Amino acid sequence: MATLRELKGRIGSVKSSEKITGAMKMISSAKMHKAEQALKRLLPFRGQIQTIIGNLLSADAEFSSPLIENREVKRIGIVVFGSDDGLCGAYNMNVFKGLLQKLHSMREKHGQDVDFVIYPVGGKMFKAARRLSGAHIEVRQLVEVNSKSSGKEIRNFTFSLQQEYLDGNIDLLEIIYMSYKSVSRQILRAEQLLPVAQETLTDNSITVQCRPYIFEPDANAIFTSVLPLFVLAVMQETFTENQASEQAARVMAMQSANDMRRSCLISFSSNTTSSVSRPSPPSCSTFSAVRSSDGFELGKVMRSIPEVTHTDTPVGRDNEYIVNRYAYFKVIKTNHNLWAV
Repeated sequence: MATLRELKGRIGSVKSSEKITGAMKMISSAKMHKAEQALKRLLPFRGQIQTIIGNLLSADAEFSSPLIENREVKRIGIVVFGSDDGLCGAYNMNVFKGLLQKLHSMREKHGQDVDFVIYPVGGKMFKAARRLSGAHIEVRQLVEVNSKSSGKEIRNFTFSLQQEYLDGNIDLLEIIYMSYKSVSRQILRAEQLLPVAQETLTDNSITVQCRPYIFEPDANAIFTSVLPLFVLAVMQETFTENQASEQAARVMAMQSANDMRRSCLISFSSNTTSSVSRPSPPSCSTFSAVRSSDGFELGKVMRSIPEVTHTDTPVGRDNEYIVNRYAYFKVIKTNHNLWAV
């Protein structure tokens, strides 16, 4: 258990930053709710695109697009989402651990000679990922995109990744991010973005209306033009979830800082109370024993002592004894030692 002096030092250091952590918690909470609202606004856009694609796939037509074609994997691109600011607990570290696990699993699946291109989103994630640069790993610094990007920046970044895939610079594109569930719950997720998997094009919650359609232009042309928009919707949703998860992690970190101060105050209060309220054990001079022929005599307490309970006797016996105000004690004299019983 920490001493009173150590607790005083900890309370002083934590108390000085209490107002700062409280303000940061409120700011992060407001930003988190803002990201939640943005995420809700994005869902109808993605849902509408999935409905269109589902209706196209249900039609009696053949579809082909370079974004859904599988080829031999020799070079893998990974977009890993982190934060630009700190003070968000172990948020970036957990995402980085997920990146290491993904690299290991990809090597086991596609061979040890496969090359990787890592696109870290966020300054903190770039600092962690650049240590992985080596013979088969390339880490690219994103200048125009960060964890706070939105709108046009995300659109340009997504279309540049699609062009990298179409040009054959990467054969597979994965994204790693924290999926936002609640303030205290974020789940690490890794998804394949390119080539677009068949199961990601449709959602079970989307009702596909199998009606006869006349497509103008043809259904394949519509599918080819809508598919990049689906990839863009997924990327926009991922950026927004990353922002909400980052702010949620920062809220929990600031709350932990405030809880630490409260625990210090509780420990300090309990230690102070116990040290003040616990009196010192009475000394041998408290008792006055009169020796008799059989060795037993009653000794009277010569001064007033409050009622307390101790586990060690004033003369060393390890039994519990109770000292009452003006109480009488049975005193045994053995080997020139007094034992209070």
